[in-house]
Amino acid sequence: MDSQTGRTPVEAQFKTHDGQSLFYRHWPAAGSGPLGAVVLFHRGHEHSGRIAHLVDELDLPGHAFFAWDARGHGRSPGERGYSPSLATSVRDIQTFVDHIAAVHGIPVERIAVVAQSVGAVLAATWVHDYAPRIRSLVLASPAFKVKLYVPLARPGLKLMHRLRGKFFVNSYVKARFLTHDPGRIASYQQDPLITRPIAVNILLDLYETAERIVADAAAITVPTQLLISGADWVVHRAPQDAFYERLGSAVKERIVLDGFYHDTLGERDRAPAVAAARRFIVREFETPSAPVTLLNADRSGAFKEESDRLARPLSPASPAGMYWALARAGLKFGGLLSDGVRLGHQTGFDSGSTLDYVYCNKAGGRFGIGPVIDRNYLDAIGWRGIRQRKVHIEELLGDAIASLRAAGAPVRIVDIAAGHGRYVLEALANGFHGAAAQQVQSILLRDYSDINVTQGRALIRAKGLADIARFEKGDAFDGDDLAALDPAPTLAIVSGLYELFGDNAMVSRSLGGLARAVAPGGYLVYTGQPWHPQLEFIARALTSHRAGSAWVMRRRPQAEMDELVRQAGFEKIAQRIDPWGIFTVSLARRTA
Repeated sequence: MDSQTGRTPVEAQFKTHDGQSLFYRHWPAAGSGPLGAVVLFHRGHEHSGRIAHLVDELDLPGHAFFAWDARGHGRSPGERGYSPSLATSVRDIQTFVDHIAAVHGIPVERIAVVAQSVGAVLAATWVHDYAPRIRSLVLASPAFKVKLYVPLARPGLKLMHRLRGKFFVNSYVKARFLTHDPGRIASYQQDPLITRPIAVNILLDLYETAERIVADAAAITVPTQLLISGADWVVHRAPQDAFYERLGSAVKERIVLDGFYHDTLGERDRAPAVAAARRFIVREFETPSAPVTLLNADRSGAFKEESDRLARPLSPASPAGMYWALARAGLKFGGLLSDGVRLGHQTGFDSGSTLDYVYCNKAGGRFGIGPVIDRNYLDAIGWRGIRQRKVHIEELLGDAIASLRAAGAPVRIVDIAAGHGRYVLEALANGFHGAAAQQVQSILLRDYSDINVTQGRALIRAKGLADIARFEKGDAFDGDDLAALDPAPTLAIVSGLYELFGDNAMVSRSLGGLARAVAPGGYLVYTGQPWHPQLEFIARALTSHRAGSAWVMRRRPQAEMDELVRQAGFEKIAQRIDPWGIFTVSLARRTA
């Protein structure tokens, strides 16, 4: 059942990244062209009709409004309450915003977002993971931690999900606990499009993703307003406050609405909340706040402090020191049995040799138990993310090559820190047979390690690509050397390199050299690591390829990585991220 508004919506659909068509409503702006757009995201269980009243109440006639029905909700197709993952739904947002830009001519820089409850978690995750440069973000009662009144409900659901696979639970929430508004209560009870079931995988994903976003809110730098319902029966307040305190935004507001139930923007006395959201949005459109720069994040701030803490030695006599000493001893013993762990100790757990072993994903070891230990090692979440990163690199490489060919440009590839080069060569090898060999004119792989150069050359021969590919030793941080690459590349790749070096000056030199080498219209594929759940384990227990030192990483939020790329002269046009939010792969075009 739709809320009625004075502005008439246009009903439409867009095709999202996996081919699913999702329903949305579009309220065109008054006048000759929109000043910008406001994109609305509904609560869990609901649909765009339930937030349509905000179009009139926000009173922004010069702005276009958009609101979707999330997959599995409202008039969008799919099993009710189901999505393959929360990450899938977050990527749906990126596809939706891309659609708004392509079809309606409103770029992301002229978009404000207003989102409620589960929709607010999706929106916050999108802003964290994809770093869109939106105008402002308004989050109303984000469902960072849903109140589950049954003891041990979450571990119980996790166990049942492992045993049963996909199954659903029904929402316990009654309409009278969402709002004091009698009309909203009645319409909720009568609305045939309300989706009471929710897939358990989404509920569990919601908890895990929300914990990540709250813990890493420093990575969110866009102007953000947080509206908190003071009498919320549905979600906990503490994570909302923690999120606000950690926000990296220079402009942020927190407004607590005493007595409000969970449906913050659908409450009976919502006028002050709506007015506050309107004021925040209008201010950021009329006098935009200066964007937060993260170019100095390697010298100060949350991410520098985190890496400094991890690099600080522990007292051997402390409980933590003894714990990690035991962890290192366990790994040493594991290296006697597991081929992968032994290779990590020999070459570094961040070496090209280790990554090549992870890509191959074939467990090996000694005495029967070794392969079991090795399989557990290869199935660590970080290595699963690495393998998913390889898939994403291959996908975006294909997109870049197709774009170059469509433009009639030559395809000349360089990877400046290729390791063994497996992800590049395997992505391209199947295309080099017969007439298809003309797709790519040249492939230059480079690496600073003699071992990687030797192994990479052998892999080129094994893949039958010696006629167009070569492997050279080179320094990925020598900007002048990169600028002089011959032939000049039209597609550059930097994978898994910048994550290992926290110094932004080094990264800028490297990107600057590539910008001089790649002509306007060329492409850059680059990776990032905005998050990792095992940072301390990596720093305290694993060794780097750099003289066996501790493998301490300074995380770069996606916004920082994108800013470095943009400063060099590239503009991001596409991005992928794994379901755990660990590794990103982005495609950027060299600007004029």
